[in-house]
Amino acid sequence: MLRYVTTNAGKVREARDYLDSEVSQLDFDYTEIQAPDLEPIAARGAREAYRHAGEPALVDDAGLFVDALDGFPGPYSAYAEETLGMERVGHLARDAADPARAEFRCVLAYCDGDAFDASPDPVDRADRAAAAATDDREEQDDALPVKLFSGVVRGRIVEPRGDGGFGYDPVFEHDGTTFAEMSAAEKNAVSHRGRALEQFAEWYATR
Repeated sequence: MLRYVTTNAGKVREARDYLDSEVSQLDFDYTEIQAPDLEPIAARGAREAYRHAGEPALVDDAGLFVDALDGFPGPYSAYAEETLGMERVGHLARDAADPARAEFRCVLAYCDGDAFDASPDPVDRADRAAAAATDDREEQDDALPVKLFSGVVRGRIVEPRGDGGFGYDPVFEHDGTTFAEMSAAEKNAVSHRGRALEQFAEWYATR
């Protein structure tokens, strides 16, 4: 049984579209560390979730990265939406550049307590710190291995359009359509999470 850590049942349904194995939702409030990148946040969460559930665990972390704002809000996207609001973040992006180019990124972190090779590109890069990072509960030699998969979708920030989706979907336009104007199936076909899930599913089928 693969446990997907989320409070969003829609993410679980999306994962089931990509995976042949059984996936169930796990509502678990893992520690979200402060970091400039998504990878160590997701890796820490996957380790905690595996320890909590005692079963293979999948955690995702995602964010909106605006080019002209040096990647802001990035890993702090949820906090920025809660405090500033989606529309104000959109105004900041459009004031900084026209067009306000941006990308959604998603990192999936998987942990089942067993060893495997370090994560594949593009997450792995030259170092493997995100895949082998320790937390304050463990020493380097005893760190639980975590496998990472990333998905990216490029677009631009526009005035809000559409009634669907959630978060920054109304202000993120991809190929002329905002995520909020897309159906769930259309969004899943191009989304950052869908691209990460596709990579994960291909690897997980051989696990």
